Amino acid sequence: MDFPQPPEWVSGALRDGLAIPAHPLALTREGRFDERCQRALTRYYAAAGAGGVAVGVHTTQFAIRDAGVGLLEPVLACAAATLDELESPGDDGPRLVRIAGVCGRTDQAVAEAELAAGLGYHAALISLAGLPKADDDELIEHCRAVAAILPAVGFYLQPAVGGRRLGSDFWRRFAEIPNAVAVKIAPFNRYETLEVIRGVAAAGRAGQVALYTGNDDNIVADLLTPFDLTVGGQPVRQRIVGGLLGHWAVWTQPAVNLHRSLRGMATVGWPVPADVLATGAQVTDANAAVFDAAGGFAGCIAGIQHVLHAQGLLASPRCLDEREVLSPRQADAIERVRREYPHLIDDDFVAAGRDAWLA
Repeated sequence: MDFPQPPEWVSGALRDGLAIPAHPLALTREGRFDERCQRALTRYYAAAGAGGVAVGVHTTQFAIRDAGVGLLEPVLACAAATLDELESPGDDGPRLVRIAGVCGRTDQAVAEAELAAGLGYHAALISLAGLPKADDDELIEHCRAVAAILPAVGFYLQPAVGGRRLGSDFWRRFAEIPNAVAVKIAPFNRYETLEVIRGVAAAGRAGQVALYTGNDDNIVADLLTPFDLTVGGQPVRQRIVGGLLGHWAVWTQPAVNLHRSLRGMATVGWPVPADVLATGAQVTDANAAVFDAAGGFAGCIAGIQHVLHAQGLLASPRCLDEREVLSPRQADAIERVRREYPHLIDDDFVAAGRDAWLA
């Protein structure tokens, strides 16, 4: 089986560490796809300094794939076309890594990867939620089938929202796929986070398969922690180098700046100041409000839509499922975060660029 490799600049950028927001879905007040605002969001992430975008993922709303909705291809194509405009030949615009979410059983996931590859995406983020009864052998074959189309990004999704427990042996086998380029670690669990790190190290691919946090409850600490292991009698140090986060779909510019600062500290090996740890707790608090931790994450997508609508980047805060709305008191929690942590908010940046992004 052949496994296509990404362009060297893509794999190098992923290994260096990127801030990658998970791309939301823009809808009109009537619930139709809003291409104008969808393009504006992509331009916002590029202007904010994001290193890539992930499209067709949970934040984009999985229901875009439903037969009665049919938005997967339009949404993937819209982001790709917008990035093409930003990266036109001779332009000094940003080059962003393009990651497409793929899900479902193997035939569906392969078809989605083929669609994304045809649109110029660089890698596929593989959700395993559609294979709840598969064993590790079947899951690895599923990942290999997708990786035959696009370089693979693994995804450890927390069981509370549809994921399943995956041990270090699974992650060793995933990392052994020749074009496995990254893993998004999002079990919201320190023990299970270590399983991924141990598995990648055991495969001998530490530093080659890039580690990305999706642990919205521990973003700053994930990006600062050195993970020291012994493999075959030899010391191995790994770091989580970036984030692929729905949380970074809002207030993106300060998130990008924070990521750059944390990567600088980790690379140089500076002692971590107490105020950076305090910022980590503030980021977790902000995430709790936007993602509705108090409501069991029921309002996580609605929280993102609410923030972007308040900034004028979305014409409507609605989700495809009209029942998916803010939980009681979630809006108050978000407003409290805005008051208490103004350094985490980018309202002025958005206000200055919004008209151009929407044009």
